[in-house]
Amino acid sequence: MTTIIYYSKHHGNTKKLLDAIAAADPEVELVDVTEKHELDLSRYDKIGFASGIYYNKFAEQVQNFAKVNLPTGKDVFFIATAGNPTKSCFNSIAAVTQEKHCKELGRYVSKGFDTYGPFKLVGGLQKGHPTEKEIEGAVKFYKGLEQK
Repeated sequence: MTTIIYYSKHHGNTKKLLDAIAAADPEVELVDVTEKHELDLSRYDKIGFASGIYYNKFAEQVQNFAKVNLPTGKDVFFIATAGNPTKSCFNSIAAVTQEKHCKELGRYVSKGFDTYGPFKLVGGLQKGHPTEKEIEGAVKFYKGLEQK
């Protein structure tokens, strides 16, 4: 069984990816950290953490959820959407899972419409993202985890 712990607030970019994954695999349980703060994650084989990126980090709510609820030694993966996607945007959540001696299965990042902070002044970045192709890419990424 797989669960994906997520935060997707401003434009729902991350949720678009996760809804497509859940449609492709109805066994996936999506957990919104704004609605649930504690959960026994020990029964899940794989645990995903997904978030929009805020100042090059995963949302604090996702990081805090992982610190409190993630058991030691689990298989984990990460999904992110960002106005300016970079490899370093995963560092904050990866540090939390490494402290818990988890095995990282993979990372997926997509562009996402971003009007957070100063980007609002210029009308935002990455309008129209995530695209259908990026959403399909997230599903393909997730399905690839099943082989691991």
